[in-house]
Amino acid sequence: MPASAMNCAPMVAERTALETSEDAVLGGRLRLRQPLRGHRVGHDAILLAAATGANAGERAVDLGAGVGGAGLALAVRVGGLHVTLVEIDAMLCALAADNARLNRLDDRVRALPADAEDAQVLAAAGFKPASIDRVLMNPPFNDPRRQNVSPDPRRRLAHAGEPGLLPRWVAAAAFLLKPQGVLTLIWRAEALADVLGALAGEFGDVAVLPVLPRPEAAAIRVLVRAVRGGGAKRRDEPALILNDAEGRPTAAAEAVLRGGETLSLAR
Repeated sequence: MPASAMNCAPMVAERTALETSEDAVLGGRLRLRQPLRGHRVGHDAILLAAATGANAGERAVDLGAGVGGAGLALAVRVGGLHVTLVEIDAMLCALAADNARLNRLDDRVRALPADAEDAQVLAAAGFKPASIDRVLMNPPFNDPRRQNVSPDPRRRLAHAGEPGLLPRWVAAAAFLLKPQGVLTLIWRAEALADVLGALAGEFGDVAVLPVLPRPEAAAIRVLVRAVRGGGAKRRDEPALILNDAEGRPTAAAEAVLRGGETLSLAR
């Protein structure tokens, strides 16, 4: 039997000790309870949701969902979409379940405590192979061998990934997705080659959208869309620029991050 949101509830004492805030995102369309310390929902989650296309009646899985920012933002945008938030950290998973209820989405959004890398665990939780229409994921992408990592264990788990993590997450997505199902992910821009390498074999028809902090700057993120069993072609989408030369948010970024508009990868 698939695990329900109740499986995410941690011990009462531990949950009580976690200080949280309740924050509005997407211009107030979504409210999220999240830890005051550690990993907090930022631009990456909202950009990932905005890059993910979906339709009513489909099933989507958000791997490494944290408190549910990306998956819930997608569910807010697409009525009738059923979403499973997969998160290994029991405390964050419990908050994801709370956030589904807080936003009155718990009739079609559930939180599942599971390791996103482990296809066998996902299968034991009730996911049949090739049963999901959409997978979105924001894997931990900082390399602990090259970058300083946070001493906070939850923030470190959310941000720092060991070598080989990305191919394992991609393999889990391939296990879940139907033929022609779509994977959307966000990653460090300078490591796009690693993403393309991980996708090779199972995925094709790749589209890439760079995210720049300001004009003329190097990209800091890439959003990537790929089709399970797709062809060899690749397309490059125009970049999203977050801030103008004076550091003010661009109209395009505001339309996505606050206005809830989609990015070209979702269309």
